[in-house]
Amino acid sequence: MTNDALDLDAIRACLEGAIPGVMATCAADGTPNVTYVSQVEYVDARHLALSFQFFNKTRRNVLANPVVELLVVHPLHGAMYRVAARYLRTETDGALFERMKAKLAGIASHTGMSGVFRLRGADLYVVDRVDQVAAPRHAAATGGANRLSALRRCAQRVAAATDLDALVERTLDAVADEFGVRHAMLLLLDADGQRLYTVASRGYGRSGAGAEIALGDGVVGVAARMATPIRINHATLEYAYGRTMRAGLDAASLEREIPLPGLAEPGSQLAVPLVCAGQLLGVLFVESEQEMRFGWDDEDALVALAAQVAAQMAALTHGEAAAQAGEATDTAPLPPACDDVPAGAVPLRVRHYDADGSVFFDDDYVIKGVAGAVLWKMLGDHARDGRTEFTNRELRLAPEIPLPEVGDNLEARLVLLTRRLADRQAPVRLEKAGRGRLRLCVARPLALHNVPR
Repeated sequence: MTNDALDLDAIRACLEGAIPGVMATCAADGTPNVTYVSQVEYVDARHLALSFQFFNKTRRNVLANPVVELLVVHPLHGAMYRVAARYLRTETDGALFERMKAKLAGIASHTGMSGVFRLRGADLYVVDRVDQVAAPRHAAATGGANRLSALRRCAQRVAAATDLDALVERTLDAVADEFGVRHAMLLLLDADGQRLYTVASRGYGRSGAGAEIALGDGVVGVAARMATPIRINHATLEYAYGRTMRAGLDAASLEREIPLPGLAEPGSQLAVPLVCAGQLLGVLFVESEQEMRFGWDDEDALVALAAQVAAQMAALTHGEAAAQAGEATDTAPLPPACDDVPAGAVPLRVRHYDADGSVFFDDDYVIKGVAGAVLWKMLGDHARDGRTEFTNRELRLAPEIPLPEVGDNLEARLVLLTRRLADRQAPVRLEKAGRGRLRLCVARPLALHNVPR
């Protein structure tokens, strides 16, 4: 490819799938064949991937003669481009395959071909040349947010966060304000490395704090498992993360399930992993009822933002843990004390299950796991000794709280617990009482009951 030639970066809008591409191949004996191709996937400026779905003439031609040509159309102004490429290999797993599989599911649902379009592999091609063969019919539409400017403003906002709670708030606020995204959520990886839990969200009426999804489930789970962004611009049942989660759960599991927030009929979805130093920390997820809502520029900008958020999250968590290890103190004045428990208030019945750390208030499920163990310890200390002040350091060292030895991410669990209690408008809440300190506020007498394994 010459230096002054077009490359795929210049025509990336043509690869969104809004207008199907046309693919020309040639058999070993020179017989040509032309067909529509379901999916043309941008990989980088010199590589693209095509969906391999059928063992047909096109497939046989590619294996016999790896030189192909594609005709793609710009969806905004109608310019046409011819792409000359050579087949390299077929990938049947990995990030590229999963991205294409998810997008193809959306295309299939959109065109009524869900039972027909099944990805067998992602055929990777190297691009030799891109030529414009038809000029634009009219000027491309302009307007909308400048993604680079929006990213700059987002970066400035999240950089000002001084703790994990503020980072979560600033990230979601920035995405909503600067990118015009109405529905978003932030999920973090649990200690077992097999599930993500929701920390906060925007646009759903409830935060869904504590709602979980397994790695590999839906758009969010696939993005996390493969550590790659997944973007779908058509509604699809196959990647509907919330609707199928309840299937197969027994009654005991169901009563401990917090519903995931989410749109009932999403038209577009984009899940971006939070990765720092090769370690998955979580996922930033946005969605819209509108189809074709998120383009390449949105994906690029949110991937860049996610990288900054992940790096800052790791730094804040490490800094907080280091400060606690050094027994750093905060000399800032304490916020006002919580109100006293009113006389004659009905006791709050609290049950804790050793099996999974789950906690119930008056038969209503609240939280489980490490966050549940933290809440149970605080409530126990309060009931025995009247304590209301706790430090992150003592919680991290408490033997009854099952934190992993490496990467415990206690701060994230405290953010989750605080938001979950607020969501439920529970008679128990947590407040910040300075750096590395929490205050437990209890509005009713406690009647604690532990259920052993």
